Amino acid sequence: MQLGLTIPLMKHLKINKLPYGEELHRRFCWDLHCIKLHNHSCLLAVHCETRYLFVLYGMSRAQWNRLPKVFLEGLINSLTNAGIENSLIQRYLQAAGEIELTKTHGRREVAFLNRAWDDVAALDYCIDREQQAQPLIEQSINNLICNCVGYEDYGEPLVRIRQSLEEK
Repeated sequence: MQLGLTIPLMKHLKINKLPYGEELHRRFCWDLHCIKLHNHSCLLAVHCETRYLFVLYGMSRAQWNRLPKVFLEGLINSLTNAGIENSLIQRYLQAAGEIELTKTHGRREVAFLNRAWDDVAALDYCIDREQQAQPLIEQSINNLICNCVGYEDYGEPLVRIRQSLEEK
């Protein structure tokens, strides 16, 4: 699985250079960004194929330093909260393989990442400041109809991620 880091996130993590990585199917690629919400550092993760997203609010320096593990925990939590069966999640993670940090996956995907940031910022009044996971924001945005790189027609990211996870 590839985690594409934006330049601001690379600077936040004090990473100077990352490779582009081998080309993988977009279902195994995520782009990550560091955003500020209510003056707290947060992780925004967007699936490159479906535009499914999740947010981790108030990341500590220790969590940023172990980003791959925190990402995986956040992903599993988000998919579980969205009603995805554990067997599908585990099958996806096994097929995705080891995590590799790379540059982001293209201009279009970064544009979708920026759009996701706008959507999250528009719903910042829904932020639950008492927990890191943000299921209300995720549910709201992942049920919006949008277009994305992997599909010709408009659709909901939650429906699309389920379809992606069901692929073998």
